[in-house]
Amino acid sequence: MDLPPVGLGTMGIDDPAVVAAAVDSGYRHLDTAQIYDNEGVVGGGIAAADAERDDLTVATKLWIDSLAAEDVRAGTEASLERLGLDSVDLLYVHRPRGDYDPATTLPALDDVRDAGLTDHVGLSNFSPEQVATARDHLDAPIAAHQVEFHPFFWQQSLLEDARRHDYPLVAYSPLAGGQVFDDPTLQDVAERYETTPAAVAIAWVTSHENVVTIPKASSRAHLEANLAAADLELDAEAIERISSIEREEELFPE
Repeated sequence: MDLPPVGLGTMGIDDPAVVAAAVDSGYRHLDTAQIYDNEGVVGGGIAAADAERDDLTVATKLWIDSLAAEDVRAGTEASLERLGLDSVDLLYVHRPRGDYDPATTLPALDDVRDAGLTDHVGLSNFSPEQVATARDHLDAPIAAHQVEFHPFFWQQSLLEDARRHDYPLVAYSPLAGGQVFDDPTLQDVAERYETTPAAVAIAWVTSHENVVTIPKASSRAHLEANLAAADLELDAEAIERISSIEREEELFPE
């Protein structure tokens, strides 16, 4: 998929006006999930925004209780009803747990795609081995893989797979739950570029080939700042300094 460098992560957003403001600010990739319990909020924001539906990439994720083969279509249709849409552009397996069985879940997702309920099928929070297994069972190409990716936690093996098979990694939590603001390296780089640690973190994430990101923001100022951060070009020294931070902070372990 050809995704913009920065989209909107909506976990925790409970006001359609925020989603509408994001779209009106220029966001074209909106990401939600069944487990966020806000698909209706996202759908309301889309309806209120001044943008054509065809200009937006809308993604949602099937939770682990919708992954049995016999539940995939019903789960997808329930998400579409909450979103107020006829189809989504991208439908993820949120986690390979619960009722997930690659041999039966993924063919059911192919069927949903063939029925026109989604244009693309993606994965989220998979290991490299699980991605390889999914590839064996999915007729449709893996359109995207959504993973935790920020200066304190990123997996080179997943990045290499995305590059090898030419699909985007969609990086969630690029600001590490706000921890980027307190990191000395990011503070130093931000001072050098006369910007914020948040902008530096987003620019570092999007500096990687085959990586886009979906930070969450609620205020108009933060929405616009996150979107603009993709235009910040870090030099090789700054990228290497950030990549060399010796700290592992996985926020959402399996």
